[in-house]
Amino acid sequence: MADFYQNGITTTLHNLSNRPVEEIESELLTFSKKRPLGLLLPSLFSELEGKAMPKITEQIKQVPYLNEIVIGLDRADLAQYKHALRFFKDLPQHHRILWNDGPRLKALDAELAKMGLAPKEMGKGRNVWYCMGYILATGRSESIALHDCDILTYDRSLLARLIYPVANPLFNYEFCKGFYARVADGKINGRVSRLLVTPLLRALKRTVGNNEYLEYMDSFRYPLAGEFSFRRDVLNDIRIPSDWGLEIGVLSEMHRNYSHNRLCQVDIADNYDHKHQDLSLHNDQGGLSKMSIDITKALFRKLATQGFTFSTESFRTLKATYFRIALDFIETYHNDALMNGLVLDIHSEEKAVEMFAQNIMKAGQSFLDNPMETPFIPSWNRVSSAIPDFLDRLKDAVELDYQEHKQ
Repeated sequence: MADFYQNGITTTLHNLSNRPVEEIESELLTFSKKRPLGLLLPSLFSELEGKAMPKITEQIKQVPYLNEIVIGLDRADLAQYKHALRFFKDLPQHHRILWNDGPRLKALDAELAKMGLAPKEMGKGRNVWYCMGYILATGRSESIALHDCDILTYDRSLLARLIYPVANPLFNYEFCKGFYARVADGKINGRVSRLLVTPLLRALKRTVGNNEYLEYMDSFRYPLAGEFSFRRDVLNDIRIPSDWGLEIGVLSEMHRNYSHNRLCQVDIADNYDHKHQDLSLHNDQGGLSKMSIDITKALFRKLATQGFTFSTESFRTLKATYFRIALDFIETYHNDALMNGLVLDIHSEEKAVEMFAQNIMKAGQSFLDNPMETPFIPSWNRVSSAIPDFLDRLKDAVELDYQEHKQ
């Protein structure tokens, strides 16, 4: 049973009564008549062949309130795109697939690249950004939920609770972040959030001084959750990273663009499990190692825009402060696990903390060595200003792919 405590400066919407999903969906169906609702699914083709996505689609088929489903498909050739069309064919809701590796969308991407407006890295951020552009182009949805496609414990109640705060016309939220306990198979998961982000935010408060942004970020119970929802007007101005800093970048953009009373977080699942990334202790270009560097740089960049000055010495101090705080957190999580009959390997936890501490220095050095780095994807307002008909052509390209290859 969840508590009702409001931590920090971000409104938390709890799961206090385990309300039946059918009851929530009935309300959402009513809301959708005045405020059309959509779903964004950023997917790799390989996820269509995994265990999670077939279950997710079976659950989504039962959802009565969605006006639109937009699927971003990465790493797919023509045969795989056709397979995806068959895979999603039985969805009763209106849906379209962005074939990001198809010739039409690649041509549009090349056009943006010539003007310096295209995403610079492949990955989830790029996929989500193009899907956001398509949603703006269609105008079919006013409130949209986004969730990952590798959720092994998926239930349609997750979607209902995630979209509810931006769907209810009595609420004024522009953005909602999902959170949940990362517990599965008798273990506490979520290492990057538990052992990097939270202790790093606490360490930054000590070293650079507490400020509103750090307090805001530390308000989120699971800042790295891949599940969030938003009103359509959010999409015009948002600038998101194309690397692993996506979730931190989105939260930072919401802080920049909206007041706190327009943002919230919601409890969307009692348990949650998905594909786990390798720790990558000896490869900082992959797995959780690269993720930790990208996330840390995203925080440094945001603080720099607020006037904070960093140096090698300040990063050394930050690393030492982080390391002590993170080790204390390991003891906290270990005790929490024991009381709940769960397993937590202290040795592997400390190895992760040691790697994250080293990567704070790597992220800091990269930040200092590349002052001109601009990892953010331009806003769709900027793209539309530079190429006024681009969104229409994006929508047409997706439709042409669908009409040409549907069976």
